Amino acid sequence: MRAVVWHGKRDVRVESVPDPVIKEPTDAIIRVTSSGICGSDLHLYEVLGPFMTEGDVLGHEPMGVVEEVGAAVTTLRAGDRVVIPFNISCGHCFMCTQGLQTQCETTQVRDQGKGAALFGYTKLYGQVAGGQAEYLRVPQAQYGPIVVPDGPVDDRFVYLSDVLPTAWQAVEYAAVPPGGSVLVLGLGPIGDMATRFAQHRGAGTVIGIDRVPERLQRASVRGVTVINLDDHDDPAAVVRELTGGRGTDAVIDAVGMEAHGSPGGKLARQTADLLPKPATAKLMQTVGVDQLAALHLAIDAVRRGGTVSLAGVYGGMADPMPMMVMFDKQLQLRMGQANVRRWVDDIMPLLVGDDDPLGVDSFATHHLPLDQAPQAYADFQAKANGTVKILLQP
Repeated sequence: MRAVVWHGKRDVRVESVPDPVIKEPTDAIIRVTSSGICGSDLHLYEVLGPFMTEGDVLGHEPMGVVEEVGAAVTTLRAGDRVVIPFNISCGHCFMCTQGLQTQCETTQVRDQGKGAALFGYTKLYGQVAGGQAEYLRVPQAQYGPIVVPDGPVDDRFVYLSDVLPTAWQAVEYAAVPPGGSVLVLGLGPIGDMATRFAQHRGAGTVIGIDRVPERLQRASVRGVTVINLDDHDDPAAVVRELTGGRGTDAVIDAVGMEAHGSPGGKLARQTADLLPKPATAKLMQTVGVDQLAALHLAIDAVRRGGTVSLAGVYGGMADPMPMMVMFDKQLQLRMGQANVRRWVDDIMPLLVGDDDPLGVDSFATHHLPLDQAPQAYADFQAKANGTVKILLQP
């Protein structure tokens, strides 16, 4: 089959790789019909290369049609249309029954000290082949796949794999009071969708910060008050002006470790790039430092007693945090990978009607064949050509 394969920093290629096969009774094989490129994929493209192996198949936002199921899979049959959550979970362990599927005790990558295995996402998370490919082997298929109805185009449902549950959890964790205010940092796919969920769930004031004109425009037309980061030396002060001097009740950081503006973090990464790969991985696992501009802005802009919800991925092990400020402001901090299956029942009613309240049908800016993945990654990383969300279609 054809698949998007990692070869190094900023080097992905579409190549022929072996077709997936059933390995366990709980496996399924799907024929992929759509697969998103995620902001988290850019971490592999840029930052997390030391944890990748040349030949790894990328992608964790797929949907498609079931081709084959293992003997223990009784909830699926060939021909079912399914969305595949990015995290691989069993559904019956203690963590899954607590709604913490990202911590699944059946698929935890214990030799790396990490939570549940993820599709297409480094040796830290199991090195499971991803879904930017023509076919995908799905472990724990007795629980993970989400069956969706035939009829609507893939765009209606594909974001259940990651974007929708990640944005929903970000808003849930933000605990915005009814009629309250929330600031969303980063208006890429997750941040954009988080503003939509915040509005849907009753936030009175939704503010978004970004520096990419296309992203700001997308949010603005849906009623979000937008702030261009490049236009203000002190964006937190602007947020306070918009909220009676207090700051927002909650802040959602949808940027994570890719944030600009932290020379120390950038220098640490550039230094790490000069080291041999094993040494770089060890350095990142012990003294790695993220670029923390977005997180520090969140702490500055949230009101006293407010909540900061982290949806953007962080990977540093020695990040300097302003603990005195956080303690003095009496902040609450919640974070983590999205527990996809936990939120599906909440989100699905918004997808199966005719009105499309979240705008998922028009959410993607680009639909591209699989063979154009290398250029798609480059455009997404550079925020070029109006690229906000890409769906690859094998």
